[in-house]
Amino acid sequence: MTELKIENSKAVARSTNLAGLTRTEIETALGCAFSLDAKPARMRVSQIWRWIYDAGATDFAEMTNISKDMRSALSEKFVVARPEITERLVSTDGTRKYLLQLAPGVEVECVFIPGVGRAGALCVSSQVGCTLNCTFCHTGTQNLVRNLTAQEIVNQVMLVKDDLNEWGHGPEDRQLSNIVFMGMGEPLYNLENVAAAIDVISDNEGISLSRRRITVSTSGVVPQMEALGEQTSAMLAISLHAVNDDLRDELVPINRKYPIDQLLEACRRYPGASNARRITFEYVMLKGVNDTDIEARELVRLLKGIPAKINLIPFNPWPGAPYECSSWERIEAFAEIVNRAGYASPIRTPRGRDIFAACGQLKSDSKKRRASELRKQSAGTPVGAP
Repeated sequence: MTELKIENSKAVARSTNLAGLTRTEIETALGCAFSLDAKPARMRVSQIWRWIYDAGATDFAEMTNISKDMRSALSEKFVVARPEITERLVSTDGTRKYLLQLAPGVEVECVFIPGVGRAGALCVSSQVGCTLNCTFCHTGTQNLVRNLTAQEIVNQVMLVKDDLNEWGHGPEDRQLSNIVFMGMGEPLYNLENVAAAIDVISDNEGISLSRRRITVSTSGVVPQMEALGEQTSAMLAISLHAVNDDLRDELVPINRKYPIDQLLEACRRYPGASNARRITFEYVMLKGVNDTDIEARELVRLLKGIPAKINLIPFNPWPGAPYECSSWERIEAFAEIVNRAGYASPIRTPRGRDIFAACGQLKSDSKKRRASELRKQSAGTPVGAP
């Protein structure tokens, strides 16, 4: 369990943080702290669970259906805390990017994008850094530090719900309606914690997001894909980006281990995949690299028989990137070929480019540049332009 340093005007204490823990972890913590029998422990867990994950409580004093003595005892041993926000940037298009400090020298980014899905989508990270070295992705230039715990993943969601002030709102009033594991890291290299986090996020007595509104994106860790479907029932997204192994070996180096034919066969076997639960294939549009009509037709051929939709992603530049974005005309021509073949192929409007929050731009760094510097560098690039 994560230990957080909680500061106030009187003292500095170290307490176990209950926010972000699973039901079993909270029950274990209470049982150890108070020597509760199983039935009272479960009842107490249910009360605390609703306060933490439905009401968004950050203080035991708020938990009014728990006795005053118990609230006092809880506050002596536990906290309900959030990670520290090192930096919070808001784009001109409303996108919000958060740099969170999880421990000294350990930082991660998450991004809230309004107007995606029913209301808005939160892009969460599953690792600090990444091992995959995809050549078009800024995160790939940062070495892997470690996997995030389930608690650290859930707390990204909780912190953003705090910032949006939407605790206690029903589904129809939510600003945050979708979760996408498309932030820093490869989720299937951290499946145990990702699955535990999804259990917490989808629990209907708490945050209560439908698993059909939770999408996990993988670059192609084939041996873990079936387990992802069985353990989480989450929607699947594949970071594809090429239609032949030679190019994908270069763009997505994990392809050398799990080539396209193995990846697509795993997609055909993905539990629950159907026309109602289509697999999303992500395809970043790189000028002169993967954007020809020939490649569009080959993409259609490769996906035959897989219930799929194709997200075409205009490349989002970052400092030192070796690629350029395809022209808008080229992207539209590519999309038309895919559409004519019967596949939905929305062109993803870049969001948050001016604060380096767009797809492929995330990279945590303790020496972050000021927001004004980020905006100065991106000046002249209209938000929403490819």
